[in-house]
Amino acid sequence: MATTTTQLHDHLRLIRSRGIGPVSYRQLIQRFGSPGAAIEAIPDLARRGKGRAPQLASHDLVADEIERVERQGAQYLVWGEPGYPALLAELDDAPPVLTVKGKTDLLDKPAVAMVGARNASAAAVRLARELAADLGREGQVIVSGLARGIDSAAHDGALWTGTIGVIAGGIDTVYPPENEARQTDIAEEGLLVAEMPPGTQPTARHFPHRNRIIAGLAAGTLVVEAAPKSGSLITARLAAEAGREVMAIPGSPLDPRARGCNGLIRDGATLVENAQDVLASLGPIDMRMKGVAEDREPAPILQADHDEHASERVEALLGPVPVMVDELIRQSGLSAAEVQLALLELDLAGRLDRHAGQKVSLR
Repeated sequence: MATTTTQLHDHLRLIRSRGIGPVSYRQLIQRFGSPGAAIEAIPDLARRGKGRAPQLASHDLVADEIERVERQGAQYLVWGEPGYPALLAELDDAPPVLTVKGKTDLLDKPAVAMVGARNASAAAVRLARELAADLGREGQVIVSGLARGIDSAAHDGALWTGTIGVIAGGIDTVYPPENEARQTDIAEEGLLVAEMPPGTQPTARHFPHRNRIIAGLAAGTLVVEAAPKSGSLITARLAAEAGREVMAIPGSPLDPRARGCNGLIRDGATLVENAQDVLASLGPIDMRMKGVAEDREPAPILQADHDEHASERVEALLGPVPVMVDELIRQSGLSAAEVQLALLELDLAGRLDRHAGQKVSLR
């Protein structure tokens, strides 16, 4: 069922509220069925978590955002609703709301992410552009992050066959500034995707969030050139955690920009040198992810009534050190639904921190 104007307004009020992240948003929607019902339930859930409820985004703030998105010629895609990219929806922390501008049909096609160094070598830039063009001719959409270097080369190579640019800020922001013309071309010939509200300028904390979208939209991620501890390696790690293929182009050990790729290969990433290598590597996982996308139907969270003793048991197991949610279920002896409800109450009360890998800690 398509999202109504009222539902969209409520979805945005929910996710734009401070203290409500993708995981708590998803659990609220699954538990209460609609954003409106979730909003009504939040004060009681936060009270049970022994904290203050998050202050919801104002109606005026949301109305202004919707107007700005419409002025941009963009539109919203909402998690769990028609049009939302199926592979991205598989992530536990999938963005609840995306802003997109351009050809949304690209989201239904096979895709590979290409990332790499901003200060890439001339040879790597040329290779990335040619690889993207070759993969595009084979029917693959190229996903990247609109950064300097490898990202820009990948977008250029796939502009006429299909490319998706994921923006770290809002849909109306350009970063880096020299990519303004490139971003305009992608909006016309490809697709732009943003998670942040319009007007948001990208900061360091936004880029890991953007990277998970890049990895989540594709069946595999290819790293062309990357230094150790670079953002490209974060994208590769997120792809691996999501069960996607990770590929890397080997390089000279004398070049620091190749050490990240060589390290990925040493740790188990697939060594590739051309488009055919990439397609061969993606083959099995592409078919598996296609089946996942076709079969996906959001499963409602298991229902559980509030049990004060259950909540106290979960809280007693938590501390400042992150622990797996599955471990809490095992040690508490409670059902998954009871543990998730207790965590949701603590989260909405501002007393829980969520970490990568489905880990949580007490704030």
